[in-house]
Amino acid sequence: MLFGSIFVETLFGFVMLFVLAKVLGKTQIKQLTAFDFISALILGELVGNALYDDQVGIMDIGFAVLLWGTLIYVTELITQRYKKTRSILEGRPSIIIHKGKLQREEMKKGKLDMNQLLHLLRSKDTFSVQEVDYAILETDGTVSVLKKTSYQQPTRHDLNLPLEDVVLPFMLINDGEIIWDSLEEIGKDEKWLEQELVKQEVSSVKEVFYAEYSRERPLFIQGY
Repeated sequence: MLFGSIFVETLFGFVMLFVLAKVLGKTQIKQLTAFDFISALILGELVGNALYDDQVGIMDIGFAVLLWGTLIYVTELITQRYKKTRSILEGRPSIIIHKGKLQREEMKKGKLDMNQLLHLLRSKDTFSVQEVDYAILETDGTVSVLKKTSYQQPTRHDLNLPLEDVVLPFMLINDGEIIWDSLEEIGKDEKWLEQELVKQEVSSVKEVFYAEYSRERPLFIQGY
């Protein structure tokens, strides 16, 4: 009975949290602010503790998750309706490098030391503070970087080159299996794919670990 109860409560808690995540939207997962972090911890604790408490049933779990989810949802509505509440509940971005100079006070407010800052800059392909004109510490803890013009890569506009359409690559084979949605998206069929494989001396889809299609390029194939 104990294992059966845990199974049912775990499944119910999983479904409740999944539905809640769908209702709140993807931004709650990607842009994890301090408030969202606390919310995630509490939701996890509510479900986790309830699983091993004999006196807590499914209705208790559902009520707790539903109540906390409602509070999060209401908070999001408040921040969207009343702009002044955003800085309190979600925080606000802060400029930590301004015109190439480190802003020590802003770094202190954000509890950010130099090692952490350099780590965040490296994640943006920036390996020196001297390359940065502006850096902004976002509310989710990431850093947005605007490099000095001397360190920025030239664009087609800078080089006076004609503009080209952006081409999105499609994964056609993943771990020996055809991605039918992608194949349909590019307007091709299985016969065409087999012919492309033969061109590169591949006899079967099962031999392909990954295949990627990009317009005006040969099919990229990597075997096992």
